[in-house]
Parts: sequence; structure tokens; C-alpha cells
Amino acid sequence: MKLLTVDALIVCKHRLGKVSIDPGQDWVTIDERRVLVEKDPEGRSIDGCPMYGAGIRPCKTTLVVRAGYSGWMRIGERRVCLDTVTGLTDGTPPGTVDYLVADPGQQWVAER
Repeated sequence: MKLLTVDALIVCKHRLGKVSIDPGQDWVTIDERRVLVEKDPEGRSIDGCPMYGAGIRPCKTTLVVRAGYSGWMRIGERRVCLDTVTGLTDGTPPGTVDYLVADPGQQWVAER
């Protein structure tokens, strides 16, 4: 499982909604790009979700990460984000639309 960096592409399940990323630490980098840590993917805005219409709410915000934080690696007490990060969005129907990692933002460093 690869570690996520600020260059990661996290999307809603509809694949066009892109999650904004704002790294919560600046101590550890991969190729000069900051590594994402616990809570970085949560509560972030999603732009470009194509699902909208009468009674349909597009994905606008990420909710709590359900899986994908490292069980081994931490930076400043915060677990590192892996390319298995997933959680729900606020899109409709509620509790059914996930966000996931389309690209980790780097291809060199992995947890095994």
C-alpha cells in the first residue's frame, strides 16, 4: 500500500468529483511533496461531482475515513494515509456514496 502525498487524487465514487487536499504536517516528504496524515482527507470539499438534479445532492464534502490509515506508521502521533483510504461523502442517497484514492501521488514509498 502506497503512502499518499499532497499530489494524491482522491475522488468521489462518481469519479469526476475531486477532493481538495490540505496536508496537516510538513515534517515528512516524498520527493519534496508532503505526506498526508490522519484527518487530512476528512471534511474536505469535493468539486466536480456530476450527480445533481431534483432530489439529488452531489458530493460536496468528505466525511470520516472508514479505512486506510496505517496501523504501523505515524508522523507526530497521526497515522499516515495509505492508498486504501475510503469513507463516505455527503452525496445522496445518504450513507451510500464513497470517496476513494484514484492515484496516491507517488509511486516509490509503500507500507508492507
